[in-house]
Amino acid sequence: MIYRSKAPLRIGLAGGGTDVSPYSDLYGGAILNATVSLYAYANLEPLQENVIILQAQDRNEEERFEWTDTLPINGKLDLLKGVYNRINKEYGLPKTGFRLSTFVDAPAGSGLGTSSTLVAAIVGVFVEMLHLPLGEYDIAHLAYDIERKDLGMAGGKQDQYAATFGGVNYMEFYAEDKVIVNPLRIKQKYLFELENNLVLYYTATSRESAKIIEKQSQNVVQKKEKSIEAMHQLKHQAQLMKEALLKGNIHEIGKILDFGFRQKKQMAEGISNSQMDELYEAAIKAGATGGKISGAGGGGFMTFYCPGNAKYAVIETLSKFGGYVKNYQFTEHGLTSWTI
Repeated sequence: MIYRSKAPLRIGLAGGGTDVSPYSDLYGGAILNATVSLYAYANLEPLQENVIILQAQDRNEEERFEWTDTLPINGKLDLLKGVYNRINKEYGLPKTGFRLSTFVDAPAGSGLGTSSTLVAAIVGVFVEMLHLPLGEYDIAHLAYDIERKDLGMAGGKQDQYAATFGGVNYMEFYAEDKVIVNPLRIKQKYLFELENNLVLYYTATSRESAKIIEKQSQNVVQKKEKSIEAMHQLKHQAQLMKEALLKGNIHEIGKILDFGFRQKKQMAEGISNSQMDELYEAAIKAGATGGKISGAGGGGFMTFYCPGNAKYAVIETLSKFGGYVKNYQFTEHGLTSWTI
C-alpha cells in the first residue's frame, strides 16, 4: 500500500509580504494569489523492516534511521523530519518502518512557495495514512506551525493556505495567526486571459527568502516608516487586484503589478537587484505593462503581464538573460491525497 499527496505551488499576484508578522499582527495583511499546475508531491510507503527512509528525489538527498520517536533536525531534509516529529508527537504513528519520498516541480528558493507547499503535501500524506479528521484550515495552520515555529524558518502565512485550498484566493491575515481565505468566483474567460497574458520567467538564480523576510520584519519592529508605508500600499494593491479580476478589468492588471513592484522594493534591502531591475525594464520595453518578483525577492521567478500579443516579444527579449519561461495553467484544486 502506498499513500500519496500533491499540493499546488502558487503565483502571488498582489499584497506579497503583508502576511508576515509583525506587520499582519499590527495592521492586518491582505494577499491575492492563484495556484498553478506545478506541484509538491509526497509518497509514503510502509516497510516490513524497522527503518525510516527519507528521500528528496528532486535533490538526490536521502537519510536512513532506525525507528525513533523524534528525528534529528540538522539542516538535511528538515522539512520531512519536522512534519514527522510533529505528527508523531500529536497523533502517534505506528511503530513500523516506512519510506517517505518527495519531489517538487520548481527549485527551492524560486519564489513560488516551494518549501511551505512541500510541508503541506507531507502533512497531507500523513493525514491520509492516519485518516485524521483535519480540514483545510487545520492542515494549513499545522503546516505553518511546523515550518515557522517548530523549525524556526522565517516567512509568511500565504503559501500553506494557498497550497491547501487551491484556486484564486483573496486572503486576510490578522493577529494570533488568524487567517481568512476568500475564494474568488472569477469568470472563466477572465482567468483564461490572465493565464494567456501572464508570463512566468525563471531567472536561473535562487535566493534564501528567510534573510530578506527577517529584514522586512525588523523594519516593522524598528518602525521604519518607508517600509511600513510600502506594506500599506501593497495591501491596497491586493484590493485593487481583487476588484480588477472580479469586474473583468484585465487591462488594468499590468498597471497594478507595476505599482506593487515599485512598492515592494521599498520594503527591505535585497528584494530586487541590478540584474532583476534590468530584466524588468527590458520586459517593459518589449511590451509588458507590469510585473513582479515572486515570493520574497532577490531571485527565483518573475512574472510579467503582457497584453494583446505582447508576450511573444517579451519572451524573446527575456531569453537573452539566461533564464527560461515556465509553462503553467491555473488550477482549482488544492491539496489532494489518495491511497493505492
